[in-house]
Parts: sequence; structure tokens; C-alpha cells
Amino acid sequence: MPTRLRINNKPVTVTVDPDMPLLWVLRDELGLVGTKFGCGAGLCGACTVHLDGQPVRACQTPVSAVGTAAITTIEGLSASAMGRKLQDAWVSLDVPQCGYCQAGQLMAAAALLKATPKPGDGEIDAAMTGNLCRCATYTRIRQAIKLAAGVTA
Repeated sequence: MPTRLRINNKPVTVTVDPDMPLLWVLRDELGLVGTKFGCGAGLCGACTVHLDGQPVRACQTPVSAVGTAAITTIEGLSASAMGRKLQDAWVSLDVPQCGYCQAGQLMAAAALLKATPKPGDGEIDAAMTGNLCRCATYTRIRQAIKLAAGVTA
């Protein structure tokens, strides 16, 4: 059955099983491979995307649950000014090491800054909880979020 989606402000139609996780629709059906498969259980955050601006785990979200929500992936993050600021801050502070989790980290950070434009450390830590980084770049992630938000240490 065809399913209509709006991904990164572009309409697309896919013909997939309604129970297929959004992650696999993005990666396998549409070639948007920036969203990563991490744990498959919604615990690590590597697959984080936005549905109407809210962060969700794409590995645990069946495509049938998307409805008319706008999907934003890491490929579409730079369409917003804040997305570009975050990406620039990530590069400026050399945040990623292996980089595998960084798409999910950036998507969680973007949702945080949309809801809380000038977050403190506690707000950053709370919003980023559940986004795991095996390289432990958490300090640089927090610094990059503050830099993008224009918050000084």
C-alpha cells in the first residue's frame, strides 16, 4: 500500500509494509543513510529524527505511525538556521571522533534548542540523555550546543 510522507520538506511516496520501521524506510527505500542503526531498541539515539520537530527513535517508529507529521532527518537539518549553527559548532569544536552517533546527537540537540533556546547544563544533560556516544564526547557535545545557542560558559 502506498504511503505518503513529507521528508525534509519534500513529498515522497513509498510502498512498504505499514509496520516497517521508519529507519528502514529512510535508509533502504529512500537512500537517506545519515540516520544510523544503533541498537534497534530505541535506547542509543543513533536513529533520532524529528516528527513535527519532536525527536523520535526511527528504529521503533513504524511508518504507519508517522501519519501527516513532517519528518526531518540529519540530511535536512541544515535547512534551518539553528541546524546550520549546530553543525558549524560541531565542526568548530571537533565534536565527533568516530561520528557514528553524531546524527542522532545533532537531531536531539536541535530539538532541545527549538524548545529551549538558551539551555543550561542541566537542561542539556536532560535533553541529551539516551543519546549514547561510545567515544564519550559528551563534554564537547555540551560545549557545541552552548556555542550554537550563543550561551557562554
